[in-house]
Amino acid sequence: MKVEPPRVLTFDCYGTLIDWEAGILMAMRPILEEHGKCPPDEEILGLFGTLEARIESSGYRPYREVLAGVVDGFGETLGFEPSAGERTALAESVENWPPFADTVVALRAFGGKYRLAVISNIDDDLFQASSARLGVEFDEVVTAEQVGCYKPSLKNFQVAFERLGHGPDGILHVAQSLYHDIAPARALGLRNVWVNRRAEKKGPGATSGATAKPDLEVPDLMALSSLMGLDSP
Repeated sequence: MKVEPPRVLTFDCYGTLIDWEAGILMAMRPILEEHGKCPPDEEILGLFGTLEARIESSGYRPYREVLAGVVDGFGETLGFEPSAGERTALAESVENWPPFADTVVALRAFGGKYRLAVISNIDDDLFQASSARLGVEFDEVVTAEQVGCYKPSLKNFQVAFERLGHGPDGILHVAQSLYHDIAPARALGLRNVWVNRRAEKKGPGATSGATAKPDLEVPDLMALSSLMGLDSP
């Protein structure tokens, strides 16, 4: 795909801008080890992706509750009962999840030319904690809490269209998850870029698997910035 200049860039946050797999592993490893469970990283991430998608598709609840349910699901699957503190530990860790090394520089480059927005499956307060790590001010932030449902619902994107004052033609959506983002973007006719953060790994990691075909695949945000003719600030 030749990347035509959009008016707005919309981003998924966790998995695309924030290294949520590193954050998930840092939070879940101590819990699992406390109960004598030491599965490999890819097994932890795969179980997270399965549990998160199942809970989110069963009706809206705050993401903090989704993450508590994920910890419960680990316990049910691996045979332990998490404590009250362990049930909240995953959500409390979100503010410490790091951005990818290329995120801040690339966002600043994009922000010099385009309006920037986030469409994220997150609670408002959890995103606010993460946003301080991202180095830019977004023109719009659309969270699952505000919409009352989770991607891959089309509603999250439609709310973004309304707020941004653009239909799909004026927007380029940038995301890591084929399941949460690329599939619904294609359904809406929204141009999209798959940031394949897991190019060197097997499987979908912490997201559910999907077969959606993106308009463009890049390994990271700096590659996209270069394709769009932007210099690092």
